[in-house]
Amino acid sequence: MLKSILGETPSLEKALAGEELSYQDGVQLLKEENLFLLGLVADKVRKNLKGGTVTFVSSYYLNYTNVCAASCPLCAFYRKGNEPDAYTLTTEQVLARARIAIKQMGSTELHIVGGFHPKLDLHYYEGIIKAIKAEFPNVTIKALTPAEIFFIARLTRNSVKEVLLTLKAAGLDALPGGGAEIFDPESRDLIVRGKCSGEEWLDTARQAHNLGLKSNCTMLFGHIEKPEHIVDHILKVRELHKKTKGFTTFIPLKFSLDNTELEKQGVIIRESPSIYDLRIIAVSRLMLANVLNNISVYWVALGKKLAQVALSYGGNDMVGTAFSEEIFKAAGKTTGTSTQELVSLISEIRREPAQRDTFFNIIRKF
Repeated sequence: MLKSILGETPSLEKALAGEELSYQDGVQLLKEENLFLLGLVADKVRKNLKGGTVTFVSSYYLNYTNVCAASCPLCAFYRKGNEPDAYTLTTEQVLARARIAIKQMGSTELHIVGGFHPKLDLHYYEGIIKAIKAEFPNVTIKALTPAEIFFIARLTRNSVKEVLLTLKAAGLDALPGGGAEIFDPESRDLIVRGKCSGEEWLDTARQAHNLGLKSNCTMLFGHIEKPEHIVDHILKVRELHKKTKGFTTFIPLKFSLDNTELEKQGVIIRESPSIYDLRIIAVSRLMLANVLNNISVYWVALGKKLAQVALSYGGNDMVGTAFSEEIFKAAGKTTGTSTQELVSLISEIRREPAQRDTFFNIIRKF
């Protein structure tokens, strides 16, 4: 029956048949396709590839500093070093938070990211990773986005490879996927200031993968991007993953407007509508199908109710508990949840909740 409905939608027919979608297919789906039909096909492809399980990780977000040499108009989190609410955690403060995350909250993953601090050397990052691993050898340390790694390499006059090797030897297990934003310079240059280029982000991720470090990959949408920029971003992720097999999941991140320079300057006056958010999730699923099959729905940015809907538009993962998340919180988002609430949100839509580790191995089902 579904095939008969798709008579005049060749891109969706291709997706349903398991064929790889082209750049033109992606643009057409973003611009023209009926949203409900798009969601129906994305959900069918999701079910074929991933079944009915929805995963999440018990993750604690540890933001080690909000001091940043960059001044990205999209960001509400960063501070300059002389601002009264600027902070940088010491190794002992990082350890204190790690103890709370692991002993009290049962986190299996520490997600460690921060600003581009202009005065921290490589020993700082090496030291906090070593200290955590010395006390908690079994916790997964997912730390420092490719954008941060690139900045640290430039600041300390090391190569990206040298930085990665040093941190891997200290106990780094994986990289978060932040800092990717949108790769196309037409949009990127207007929302990013003082951060690596899209190509530099991709090259840093490639080098990490080649050293055996897995990573996530994100895409920031809902700002000033065009459909062509979305498709370009997804295709670049697809091509890199074909070569390295290094991404664990793709996470479309909805731009959060509150308290950002883009809001204050009136460049963007409202966040993207829910129907656009769902379209992005669905097209991500179809463009990456059979290459990178985990599509994560970041409930912190979408909100919990819309995240439930997005799980029927191609999503199969809820990212995680995001304990102590600060970056989206600075942009006005509610960031609190629990394992029990995520299980309930997934069960309510008649899917099967499962806690995973960082690398998508199932730890337990509910």
